[in-house]
Amino acid sequence: MISNERPSHQGGYRSYSAGPPKPPVNEDTLKTEKIQIERKTFIFTLKENPRGRFLRITEDVNGRRDNVIIPSTGLEEFRKVLEDMARASAELPVKTA
Repeated sequence: MISNERPSHQGGYRSYSAGPPKPPVNEDTLKTEKIQIERKTFIFTLKENPRGRFLRITEDVNGRRDNVIIPSTGLEEFRKVLEDMARASAELPVKTA
């Protein structure tokens, strides 16, 4: 299996829960921003639920969606790493094949 492939069970996602489905968690949306980069759409949604605040980053590529959730306690560190990566991308020479 390639590292970015997801395991499937008879064409669908495998369920790992043994009990009944969990009830939905009430989430309040505090702020949403959307950006388009090439063929990808990124949706940044700051949300809050009874466990706290978090940032949900959704990547949408032709209807296929993937999510990353970052607790608000890690947003400052996440921002620093993202800034470092942007700076490195601008400073490092592009390799040609």
